[in-house]
Amino acid sequence: MHSEPPCSKLNCFFCTMNEPEPSVRRAKLSQCFKEMPLRDDQEHVLVLSGLWNISMAQPDDPEFPALGIFECMAKLIHRGIIDQNWLLRGQNIYIPYYAAHIIGSYTMDNPQFAEKAVKSGVVLPLMELLRGKMSWVEQRVAVRALGHLASHEKTFEAVVVHEVEVISLAMEIASNCLEVVYKEFVGIKARKRPKYHCDLLTRGVGELELQSRKAEEWASQLQCWSLYLLNCFASKERCLNLICNTEFLNNLCGMWGGLVNLTSPAGIGLLRTLCSSKTGRENVANSRQVMESICNVSRSSDEWQNMAIDCLLLLLKDPETRYGVIDIAASSLVDLVELRSLGESKMVGETISQTLLQDYYKIKFGFLKLKSQEAEKALEELWELRVENIKRDKLMSEQDMKERQVLVGKLKKQGNQKFWTGKIEKACKIYSKALELCPLNFRKERIVLYSNRAQCYLLLKNPAAAISDTTRALCLSGTVSPHSKSLWRRSQAYDMKGLAKESLMDCLMFINSRIKSEHTKRVRIPYYAARMINKQMNATWLFANAKSKLCIKKKTVDEYESKGEYQLQEMMDAKNMGFPGKPMI
Repeated sequence: MHSEPPCSKLNCFFCTMNEPEPSVRRAKLSQCFKEMPLRDDQEHVLVLSGLWNISMAQPDDPEFPALGIFECMAKLIHRGIIDQNWLLRGQNIYIPYYAAHIIGSYTMDNPQFAEKAVKSGVVLPLMELLRGKMSWVEQRVAVRALGHLASHEKTFEAVVVHEVEVISLAMEIASNCLEVVYKEFVGIKARKRPKYHCDLLTRGVGELELQSRKAEEWASQLQCWSLYLLNCFASKERCLNLICNTEFLNNLCGMWGGLVNLTSPAGIGLLRTLCSSKTGRENVANSRQVMESICNVSRSSDEWQNMAIDCLLLLLKDPETRYGVIDIAASSLVDLVELRSLGESKMVGETISQTLLQDYYKIKFGFLKLKSQEAEKALEELWELRVENIKRDKLMSEQDMKERQVLVGKLKKQGNQKFWTGKIEKACKIYSKALELCPLNFRKERIVLYSNRAQCYLLLKNPAAAISDTTRALCLSGTVSPHSKSLWRRSQAYDMKGLAKESLMDCLMFINSRIKSEHTKRVRIPYYAARMINKQMNATWLFANAKSKLCIKKKTVDEYESKGEYQLQEMMDAKNMGFPGKPMI
């Protein structure tokens, strides 16, 4: 056997890693980290790739942070930014990405490492990447690392030095990154995609489909980590007037992790933090678009439904925002008053009831007038449900209860008969009568009645009423074993309203409930549900809006070019004079 020739490189990282003597190994590693930014070595990328793996697998190992890895990574990023010739030599273009990722991995959950990183000067190089000095790929790891530094108490101040710029950049990235990634990578031909982006996305082994799938995942992470960074400032009530820009808040409603990043609360998480401060509450409550979006999430199968409910409760508890929020959100919240638990939160419905009714007497006896008659009607219905009906049921004997159950059963059958003969409006009225008479503790009967009435509303093209009834049925059935028909019907209702995300989440939950059903031996996804999922997956695709905007821009540019100089000048003159027409791009 032939032994490998000894390495001739001075302070070779890989040879140093194999050094058996710990003290010698540490001394050599420290020297490696000092010399690496100063040397031109094509093995730098291999070294950083190895360090990237180690930082991901062992983020709490103190060895490398103690030996100067942060200063080394900061200098490598800096060199990549100021020395373009070096950056474009060999594989050096990969280095800033790996360096920023290594910083983020070590500082994620370790405040001591974060302090070392700040003292080693990582903030300024990361800021350069955040400014877009390279590309969206490096922005992703830079905003991730800065978010981790901002999340620790002692290193937050190091990021605050650049407070206004950081917040402005994070807001811009969160708002525009999906368009940027689509325009610069996903939406272009494979041969035009930057090779180093393709290699980083797939580790050099992926085909076109994997590249696109990973780009979608990374774009979502870039947006969510930008929101996380903003959340660090919002939680400390810093620059709230800047964050609470009306346009940004409206855009925030549409920012979610998507199916590729469900673990991030994304936009709703930042809204929840903003609602914890007075300034944030005032700005959120003043945007009807934001309020309606929060209401939609609160009545959906979204993973972050509880955060949406928290937002509404915080707004209702503030005297300054309470009545404006009641005008918009009362009818949505009333649908949730029989929700027992949601995740770790218990007695959710009871909390909602108490918050809504805490000063209902002012409205009931005319001391206070709401702007919305719909909201007043919703509160009156809530009072009837949670106060008057409870009193009624307590006064009923056991015999009365049995007779009432029989009567409700007969009405349900009558409603079903009317439904199947096509008399939908009459069926709806009979189901309503049955619900009025049904005692509150007959939960199963009420679930069916609400769900059946929702089906009537769907056929009557009243999606808002269908969403209300299906939500009530789902609250009664509970989150552990939700009523599957109500999930499907609410998915249809949200589809009718053009709310693709809410429709998709309900449809997925509907299929999941069928899979978990003990009565189903062989699960087949119904064709109608598969069609709905396909439709909403296309509508909620992360780059759907970006693709649409890019197509409009291309079409507009083509139209302008084809009209010639004279027509183009006419259009510009019309724009300057304020004539109505297509906007200039």
